Amino acid sequence: MKWIVAIIQPHRLEAVKQALSDVEVFRLTVADVQGYGRQKGHTEYFRGKELHVNLLRKVRLDIAVNEAFVQPTIDAITKGARSGAGGKGQIGDGKIFVLPLENVVRISDGTQGGGAI
Repeated sequence: MKWIVAIIQPHRLEAVKQALSDVEVFRLTVADVQGYGRQKGHTEYFRGKELHVNLLRKVRLDIAVNEAFVQPTIDAITKGARSGAGGKGQIGDGKIFVLPLENVVRISDGTQGGGAI
């Protein structure tokens, strides 16, 4: 089992959800987060004053999958999250982290392991 954490741009969420649905991944958790990487923020003007915004709005997806779904899930997120002409991607499209998942327990009936996902 793996825990996949993806940080993507908010406007790409629907495309990612559709791509995940296409590979039969239907369970995920979504959270609004802020951060920055190579983009290093941007400059905005508010009431005539220049403001440097270094924390950008992003969306975090948490997805627990069994081994057979790891690569299809990564491919689906990549496909849905890429922006730019021809889907080549741009800086700021996001990151995907794959972590080992030791155990999962379904609270309602106590099922553990891959069956609980």
